[in-house]
Amino acid sequence: MSEHVFLITIGLPLATVLLIFGMKYVAAIAQAKARLASEEAYRQLAAQAAAAQTETAAALAAVNAHLAELKTRVAAIEKMLRDVE
Repeated sequence: MSEHVFLITIGLPLATVLLIFGMKYVAAIAQAKARLASEEAYRQLAAQAAAAQTETAAALAAVNAHLAELKTRVAAIEKMLRDVE
């Protein structure tokens, strides 16, 4: 009986130490996975922002082209009205 008590006395602290190190290892893995997922989300957000910026630049260029055309037309109409007077 004393051998069993001795083995339990030695085994439980060792098992506790191994359990603690195992829990730290699992926590480190979970933290790394969470960090990776967060970084991937930031990459996707940055890609979406870049795409939106490109679309906005294209729309702004189109608006500028239409505005330049309107300026040309208004200038032609003003010239025509001055000539009529």
